[in-house]
Amino acid sequence: MRSTFIFLTTTFILVSGQQIWDVFTTTWDRSSLFTYKNLSPNPINFQSGVTAGDAVIDINASNVYQTMDGFGATLTDSSAKLMYNLKTSAWQSYWDLLGYLFDITDGKQSAGFSTLRVPIGASDFSDTVYSWWDAGGSIDQFSTSSVPSYVWEVLADIKSVQPSIKLFVLPWSAPGWMKDSGTMKGGSLPTWYYTSYSQYLWKAVQAFKDKGYNVYALSLQNEPLNSDGTYPSAYIPSAVVASIGKDLRTILNNNGLSSVKLIGYEHNWDNVSYPIDVMSKAGSSFVGASFHCYAGGVGAQSTFHGAYPNAEVYFTECSGTLGTDWWSDIKWDMDNLIIGAPQNWARTVMTWALALDSSGNPKLPGKRTDSCGGSTGPGCRGVVTISGNSWSVNQEFYALAQGSRAILPKDAGGPWGQRIGSSVSGSLSWALRVNAFVTKRNNSTDWLRYSIVVLNWDDTSGGSWNPQPVKATINFKGLTAAYTFPVGVTTLWWYGAP
Repeated sequence: MRSTFIFLTTTFILVSGQQIWDVFTTTWDRSSLFTYKNLSPNPINFQSGVTAGDAVIDINASNVYQTMDGFGATLTDSSAKLMYNLKTSAWQSYWDLLGYLFDITDGKQSAGFSTLRVPIGASDFSDTVYSWWDAGGSIDQFSTSSVPSYVWEVLADIKSVQPSIKLFVLPWSAPGWMKDSGTMKGGSLPTWYYTSYSQYLWKAVQAFKDKGYNVYALSLQNEPLNSDGTYPSAYIPSAVVASIGKDLRTILNNNGLSSVKLIGYEHNWDNVSYPIDVMSKAGSSFVGASFHCYAGGVGAQSTFHGAYPNAEVYFTECSGTLGTDWWSDIKWDMDNLIIGAPQNWARTVMTWALALDSSGNPKLPGKRTDSCGGSTGPGCRGVVTISGNSWSVNQEFYALAQGSRAILPKDAGGPWGQRIGSSVSGSLSWALRVNAFVTKRNNSTDWLRYSIVVLNWDDTSGGSWNPQPVKATINFKGLTAAYTFPVGVTTLWWYGAP
């Protein structure tokens, strides 16, 4: 069993004043891996007269931005299958894994993933190709019977650990009979099936609800600019998404599902004109757009935000690749995703498969998919690797966990963290990437929690490997605290008066 740590209580904080007590660290050399440290009996005080460090982090608590929905990954069929097999062969290990991934309880050394992406029908990581309306004909033929039972069982177990999990659901393809290709693999959606597709998505949301899951957000199509003939996919232009979205929004509203958010784009950073066009045509039907990492740069999210400041931005997919360098992956993920995506207005940071085996499987069998490099490529890496009766977490886990712990509610059922202003100056300002958050409280008189997530990537000098800790100071509301950040990722927090 993994240890439970009891973080500071608010009562003690009020007596002690503004101090840093709680720190999570993941270092480049893996000597610390999402390691918690309580600084008792020597907390770090915020005080006056502290000499500025080589890097100076300024926290501007008056600049409050988006509320975070959380961090997480995607429960593919393959992920659910591996996790279910672990449950049947090593029951306690399975529940330890779920706790380590999803428990958001204050005081737990767990990642606290709070968002989960779930396919509607098959994806490239399924055993077979299927939809939830394979028979065609009347919408009465809609059925979830093709969904492997282990998907529902693992989803139920996740919800039992994290009852407030936010589900982002979406299809990789419409049912094959709706498409000009006649198959779920590639092709597009003819005009005469727009209404049927709207009905299909509505029934899918209703099916989740009937099974006890409230859908938080629904995207109309995964990667709508990718028509790939080797796995479920489709090409759907922005004008078509806008048209279907208008119809679907009305159907959802008329069937008691008005709270479900519609997302008008779910693809790479390099096509920001697509979601801008969707919003221009059907902005009242969609809350915003979601982005993937496989082309373009994270700044595209701010381009979209600039065009539609009131729209919501999500980041929902990026996959690691087997065989890549651990520390280089951590740096890229922190820079672009964990820190970079929220700084560019994302409310979520989610990666691809929650769990895969050590070869990046299972996915559609044989050479039936070119996903993740096809049958000869290196393969995708899951957040978790499951091998027989054991599991281990990968670099994506550590990056996500360090970010997630900064925004979880302090109080049971309480508010989630909001991004606030932060900047870095000083001679080593380039060495640190920083994001900051505030988490409000259920009781308006309780002190607020302030968190920072810091990447120290000062690992070379003159082209030679030379990792160096950075002596930094943190300025907050007229007081200063000194902290030395090791090369790696650090999440720390303190409390301040409301």
